[in-house]
Amino acid sequence: MAITHQGAIDQQFEREFAGSCRLYQRARATIAGGITHDSRNLAPFPIYVTRAQGAHKWDVDGHELVDHWMGHGALLLGHNAEPIKAALAAQLELGTHYGACHEAEVEWAELITRLIPSAERVRFTMSGTEATMLALRDARAYTGKSKVIRFAAHFHGWHDYALVGYQPPFEVPASTGIPGEVARTMLIARSNDIDSVRRLLDQHQDVAAVILEPGGGSNGIIPPDPAFLRALRALTAERGVVLIFDEVITGFRYAPGGAQQRYGVIPDLTTLAKIVAGGLPGGAVAGKAAIMDVQVFKGVLEQDRFHRVLQQGTFNANPLSAAAGTAMLRVVAEGQATAQAERLGEQLRAELNAVLKRRGVAGLAYGEASVFQILLGEGIEEAVRRCDVERLMGGRGAVNTLRKALLLEGVDLMRSGGFTSTAHGDAELSRTVSAFDRALARVQAEGLA
Repeated sequence: MAITHQGAIDQQFEREFAGSCRLYQRARATIAGGITHDSRNLAPFPIYVTRAQGAHKWDVDGHELVDHWMGHGALLLGHNAEPIKAALAAQLELGTHYGACHEAEVEWAELITRLIPSAERVRFTMSGTEATMLALRDARAYTGKSKVIRFAAHFHGWHDYALVGYQPPFEVPASTGIPGEVARTMLIARSNDIDSVRRLLDQHQDVAAVILEPGGGSNGIIPPDPAFLRALRALTAERGVVLIFDEVITGFRYAPGGAQQRYGVIPDLTTLAKIVAGGLPGGAVAGKAAIMDVQVFKGVLEQDRFHRVLQQGTFNANPLSAAAGTAMLRVVAEGQATAQAERLGEQLRAELNAVLKRRGVAGLAYGEASVFQILLGEGIEEAVRRCDVERLMGGRGAVNTLRKALLLEGVDLMRSGGFTSTAHGDAELSRTVSAFDRALARVQAEGLA
């Protein structure tokens, strides 16, 4: 396969990952676009993995990689964690899909209500995308209003509503195929700017909800602002607008009770996925009983047909996801796992910044808890301080090249950053930092940093 850029990094990447190249060629013949998740796109081809264990994974060409994708953030305990494996093995003996209610889903919901401060009631989904879609429907049903305020560049999945205002230019949906009627129900505010929210509320009397990533938009590329969160909570409460925290990433990672526990700001609804299902497919909406009761059967045909939110899903709270999720949340409830992953995240960010400084490369490694981002380019620190969304999103320009350089050095980032887990120890962090140093040298040699 011909590659677009013939730099040394690309040339060596194509040679050393030739097996992945061949699989990608096969995939393009049968899989639309050749990939099954857009964020796994990598020019000229993505890598293909055969197995994973702890903080490591192995690709089809035999490379052992320190993994910072961690299942898109779902694997707080690393790959193949023993509590999850044991729970799944036990459940496999009992069945994978009952087509019925079961005790494990009740226990799973009870754990969520114990951990998440806003969770009085829970409803399960199969993904974070489904969770945010359901939360918006619940909020609209509860308030009788139709519009939603979201923040530029915050990510809420890939359904029609979520892709309005996600990528610059923010006034244009991030995907084709989204009806204008849907787009017009979404209002775009500026991150960490309470005045922009107030103006939208003043201009539109039919706002049902405000949704955001409380830990910072786009997995922390946009930094969080606890003072803004407090002001937003006060404003939405004053105006009778449902406040939704999308904690698909931050839930159980920023604290056992998520970003809302870390910052002491309690929303009306919370969306969860990733860690909540122990790394298996699964998500949830949790929140105030008064709002969640829009999904309760009333037992009266007229009310159940016209006055409740319908939600189905063949695999919602399936026994395997429930078993893995329950096992994960039992560990989370002890507190040590979240704290350990955070300590590792803090250490990694500090050491990556030391490498940038030593090499004289403009850029910044930043984030919170066990999440990190690496952006290269002049002015990134100032852009973080000022919450310059366009500049921060543009700072991902060298991501593909840096990621390929790191793959050649034995480390895999989730695009511009990633996660630490309890499986990452001193050896993995040291290997990541050394690989980053060598990868930066490669990038500098090509004049890209």
